[in-house]
Amino acid sequence: MLNKKNIFSWLNFFKKKSLNNNNKIINNDNNNSTVNSVLQSIKHTKNNFLFKIKKFFLKNTLNDLFFEKLEEQLLQYDFGVFVSKSIVNNIFKKYKNNVLKDESDIYLELKDSLYKILNKPILNRDIIVKSTQHNPYIILLIGINGVGKTTTAAKLAYFYKNLGKSVALSASDTFRAAAIEQIKAWGDKISIPVFCKQYGTDPSSVIFDSIDFARTNKIDVLIIDTAGRLHSNINLIYELQKNIRVIQKKMSANPNEVLLVLDACNGQNSFTQTELFFQHISNITGIILTKLDGTAKGGIIFSIIEKFSIPIQYFSNGENLSDFYKFDAKDFIESIFS
Repeated sequence: MLNKKNIFSWLNFFKKKSLNNNNKIINNDNNNSTVNSVLQSIKHTKNNFLFKIKKFFLKNTLNDLFFEKLEEQLLQYDFGVFVSKSIVNNIFKKYKNNVLKDESDIYLELKDSLYKILNKPILNRDIIVKSTQHNPYIILLIGINGVGKTTTAAKLAYFYKNLGKSVALSASDTFRAAAIEQIKAWGDKISIPVFCKQYGTDPSSVIFDSIDFARTNKIDVLIIDTAGRLHSNINLIYELQKNIRVIQKKMSANPNEVLLVLDACNGQNSFTQTELFFQHISNITGIILTKLDGTAKGGIIFSIIEKFSIPIQYFSNGENLSDFYKFDAKDFIESIFS
């Protein structure tokens, strides 16, 4: 077993054993590497999760009780019962079989276990718009009230605009007070057209006509901002299903992406939300995490991915338009274990 006074040396040594990755996140403000960007983005999460994990390894002696305490530590950060037990049981089994010898082996095994969960689902993220009739790449944003869908729609639009794509926003939230004004203000700020109708209009009608608008104006990417709906309100979920059917009818295909927006601060509530949307919306292609910088409960993302196999596509960490990043599992794990 390692001597406690030397434990910081092996914790620092782990920084050199990184997962190979050459990808970069597109950062509109600077050319820093993905790892540096994510490190800055998840500073709060890192200080609350990894700092505690390191402190845990310092304070606890490696024995059978160590693994029970490790499981409790993961549960405190909302990794969920299934994921926490699965990870710790696997590590414990390897320890008992002398595959893992000391704290450094266990620390690295924990890192590798979390990476494998995040890397489980992989989707092709390339936009391909090839047709004799110009069809937009359609992204439908869904989620409950208060997770920041409209702001996320603007950030996503800004992200694609900086990739050189022509982008339009569709304001299909026709019921929330000032929703249309909010998205139009964002559109004006980033010089992106917003298609909207009057309050009270059927959201499916807005979506239907916004596709025509995108076709007429040769828009590459159409981002549809839907109304927030409580995951417990089945009628509103059914309305969302109708929205998707309208897109299917208009495009003769599903939306290119249906992205579920989740507030990282909601912990287990995010798992419940995902579960109900997953049950009723069969073609969810990914997740956008908001407010990742403001949570100490980030472990819930591992439970969500392990259970539903829905990949995290993007994450947001602040109020600025540039505070929006493409998610990469390797970079994320390297960041929180650096």
